[in-house]
Amino acid sequence: MECPHLSSSVCIAPDSAKFPNGSPSSWCCSVCRSNKSPWVCLTCSSVHCGRYVNGHAKKHYEDAQVPLTNHKKSEKQDKPQHTVCMDCSSYSTYCYRCDDFVVNDTKLGLVQKVREHLQNLENSAFTADRHRKRKLLENSSLNSKLLKVNGSTAAICATGLRNLGNTCFMNAILQSLSNIEQFCCYFKELPAVELRNGKTAGRRTYHTRSQGDNNVSLVEEFRKTLCALWQGSQTAFSPESLFYVVWKIMPNFRGYQQQDAHEFMRYLLDHLHLELQGGFNGVSRSAILQENSALSASNKCCMKGIYKTNSPKTERKENGASTVVTAIFGGILQNEVNCLICGTESRKFDPFLDLSLDIPSQFRNKRSKNQENGPVCSLRDCLRSFTDLEELDETELYMCHKCKKKQKSTKKFWIQKLPKVLCLHLKRFHWTAYLRNKVDTYVEFPLRGLDMKCYLLEPENSGPEHCLYDLAAVVVHHGSGVGSGHYTAYATHEGRWFHFNDSTVTLTDEDTVVKAKAYILFYVERQAKAGSDKL
Repeated sequence: MECPHLSSSVCIAPDSAKFPNGSPSSWCCSVCRSNKSPWVCLTCSSVHCGRYVNGHAKKHYEDAQVPLTNHKKSEKQDKPQHTVCMDCSSYSTYCYRCDDFVVNDTKLGLVQKVREHLQNLENSAFTADRHRKRKLLENSSLNSKLLKVNGSTAAICATGLRNLGNTCFMNAILQSLSNIEQFCCYFKELPAVELRNGKTAGRRTYHTRSQGDNNVSLVEEFRKTLCALWQGSQTAFSPESLFYVVWKIMPNFRGYQQQDAHEFMRYLLDHLHLELQGGFNGVSRSAILQENSALSASNKCCMKGIYKTNSPKTERKENGASTVVTAIFGGILQNEVNCLICGTESRKFDPFLDLSLDIPSQFRNKRSKNQENGPVCSLRDCLRSFTDLEELDETELYMCHKCKKKQKSTKKFWIQKLPKVLCLHLKRFHWTAYLRNKVDTYVEFPLRGLDMKCYLLEPENSGPEHCLYDLAAVVVHHGSGVGSGHYTAYATHEGRWFHFNDSTVTLTDEDTVVKAKAYILFYVERQAKAGSDKL
């Protein structure tokens, strides 16, 4: 929004010596000394924590308000009000009087100057920290950031994603997708698209809500985010530009409340698919790729043959175009419905990007793997429940075209075509009369060798190697409800497992991964014959 209070609230010099030392993203609140979510007042340069920590930034604004009885109206307007502050991590600006984020600037451009100064401080601190770490590595024979792999020493180059305010749902999905090599490689090999020209070219983009839709590209911001991960140049990346585009094109995800990671993933993949189909700012992505085919061919290109995998039935169509989303995640289900009165059979083919699996009711009270009361629920139990013959209840009567009325019927799913990446969503959240409860059951899942052949409509037409899947990533929800809690992700990269917890990335092991209470599982099709390790 356009804030009318900037002229009276932004009073500090852009290069003020009053700023604390160190990187702005790690500044401490002057009250509680917390370094989580620091905000700097643009009136007095004091630093306080955000409303999702202890709320001292808002309290600073409230304490600074001048009582109406002590000042005349004109005096009150000239008095600095401490109403505007800036996030020291994402550099977004917020006005407490307007109760909204600010997109405009003062006539002298002070907000942008402060923003650039904070970014310079952050970059300087990062450079100094990297130099210090390099010195430590040179003087140390063993460092906690090094790992022995096949007898050689390799550095951990994983990059975390900063939490912008309950955005762990987005971070977990982005980290998972970044470790699906074929999908991630496609976007990273796309040529960069310059959205701006002239004086602003080459400078960092700070999106504002007043910008037109022509300046918004989910594909481009998604590409930039993926490129920032696994470079090893920074410990954490702030995806505020991508989050702005999400706000712009996905209204359901505006605000800073907790969201459902699975719902976000579906919206993200759908919008990526639509934008890739429709081109980018009037220029078709396929045309761009053709122009850069020579460059792509010289690299280890993951795009080769990607559009040959879909038959016409399996494509999610919009003007008949397939995309990398459907080529990698796209599969097809056959839905069979049989009338129990006349025996008429109806078949329908449904494309899918992921499968949502119920946790069978008999397992829903079993919370841990080591609990002794009964067998452990497995992923195979959930898949069998999904594909087993089911009699529809009275609320789901089938309209039989032969009987000319709704009749009792049975339903069964078959998988006609398996995708390259099989995404399995465990339905952990269920609505009751008044609220949405979480099913906290532990579900056992394999790290490698998930065999999907028995769920295929025509298994004899698929080779055994095309039905085996190995785990690439897992999204986990910690907490009791969909509107609360926290999301993290486990993913494998170059043979090592990592745990992604927002800006923190740690090495982990397979034993830890298999104990996780999975919410979303990403399995990648095995490319070559391997052992007989099957589910």
